Amino acid sequence: MPGAALVVVAGYLLGTFPTAALIGRVTGHDPVAEGSGNPGATNVLRTSGRRAGAAVLVIDLAKGALAAGLGLLVGDHTLGVVAGGAAVIGHVAPVGRRFRGGKGVATAAGASAVLFPALSLVLGAIFAVTVALTRRVSVGSLVLALLLPVGVALGGYAGTEVLVTAGVSLVVIARHHENIRRLIRREEAPVLRAGESS
Repeated sequence: MPGAALVVVAGYLLGTFPTAALIGRVTGHDPVAEGSGNPGATNVLRTSGRRAGAAVLVIDLAKGALAAGLGLLVGDHTLGVVAGGAAVIGHVAPVGRRFRGGKGVATAAGASAVLFPALSLVLGAIFAVTVALTRRVSVGSLVLALLLPVGVALGGYAGTEVLVTAGVSLVVIARHHENIRRLIRREEAPVLRAGESS
């Protein structure tokens, strides 16, 4: 149990790594003060360029993947799910930045790729098609958040894992509340324009 608790704490701390802020500092842009104000890959893409956005995406994916992998290595699949979820919480609510973080999509995707590889391939394809059709990253992200716990449940995974993934999905959806309001008002900006989520 102490080892499992340490893994979860480590997962949270991995999630708090300020990727967007550090990349923004290198490029001379503050993602919290520019664009949509969200410290995520899409906003960095708009404010700092494609290479910077890609770097943020890869590192944020890695945060979730490393946390989930650590859980698998030290414990079992369920601990991997919990540690991956902790990384998402760390990204969304980092203690060192007054709990003001990103939206957790990339970090959740990285954890899912390690924990549910086949499901992640399917969800990745759905995400790509959704973004291509709607031209809104936020719509693709919300679809992913909705489908992830459904896929985990249908895959026959443990009830604890279904509950954890459902909780993570609810957090991601909650962080998209402004996007949801803009979508309802038909004011959500398309890909590569200000105001998009990541």
